[in-house]
Amino acid sequence: MILSFSKMVGLSGVDNNENARARRIGRMFEWPMILIAFWIVFEWYLEARADGPLPYTYITDWFLWTFFLLETLVLTAVVDDKARYLRNNWSNLVIVIAGMPLLWQAFPHAGGLRALRLLAMFTMLMNMSGSFQKIMGRNHLGPTLMVSFIIIIMAGTLMAVIDPNVQTPMDGIWWAWVTVTTVGYGDIVPGSTAGRLFGSVLILMGIGLFSMMTASFSAFFMQQEEEDLIAKETANADRLAKMESRMEQLETKLDQLLTIALEAEQQRREQGRDLDGGER
Repeated sequence: MILSFSKMVGLSGVDNNENARARRIGRMFEWPMILIAFWIVFEWYLEARADGPLPYTYITDWFLWTFFLLETLVLTAVVDDKARYLRNNWSNLVIVIAGMPLLWQAFPHAGGLRALRLLAMFTMLMNMSGSFQKIMGRNHLGPTLMVSFIIIIMAGTLMAVIDPNVQTPMDGIWWAWVTVTTVGYGDIVPGSTAGRLFGSVLILMGIGLFSMMTASFSAFFMQQEEEDLIAKETANADRLAKMESRMEQLETKLDQLLTIALEAEQQRREQGRDLDGGER
């Protein structure tokens, strides 16, 4: 699910079938990109507090754009199938071309394209987390989350229609989210009988969905422990098998040495008899 989403948005990174050097360099770019992701969020927070661009925003925009350009050029150079890499990472080209700070100066409305960088960071975080991908792929957790998301959207939109206290679909979606998660902030409360009945059904549904997700997570981690234990037992069995093989080799060599020693002793005795017979 995560990999297909990454390919859909054109940010799938280096393919697993690429050469080892390309995969290693791709991993080297991951942690600097994580730091850049945190900086982008922090910078946007500072700009929101300052009600405008910061004095150093122009410099940081150029730095981030240069880093995206460097990553795209380097990885394109080291991969074997360059066409496949560019095809699976077409968003990198969009970010590099449309994300040039000089373009934002000439066309101020194009500054909204800066949001593409955050999409790249979000997708890369998902691609980095192997455990997250395994969890999503096993125990039907991915489809469960997708169904939960659809239920929240539909329930929130429907709640905005049937209850007068929910003014907009966005308010309804927020209410459905905090209801399904059993958080219940209380900022939006159903006022009509139909709304309360619908909320009761959604609460029961939320308990069931979260129970399924909790069970999936628990099953995943238990399975991980079992796999680690099996891997350790397999490694121990391999070591024992190697030790047995070496012992058998030692026994074979000892038998050979013993046979050689017995043959040498027998030859020495025969030579001794021959000498005794000659003297007589």
